Amino acid sequence: MQVKCTICEKIDELPDDSFKAKRLRNRRTYMYLCDECYERIGIKTKARHATGKFRLYEEHKEEDEYI
Repeated sequence: MQVKCTICEKIDELPDDSFKAKRLRNRRTYMYLCDECYERIGIKTKARHATGKFRLYEEHKEEDEYI
């Protein structure tokens, strides 16, 4: 299966029976990232987490006392 990286537009070949290929075929909303882009994004994300200013905002849900 040929796939294209959504960031750098590099074309790669995935085995048809691999987990990534199956996920891309069945759920078209998944994006494929090549190994270089995946590593680069991972490094930058870890650097943002290390600054201490990065926060994930969680939705405030009211708890129902009857459930």
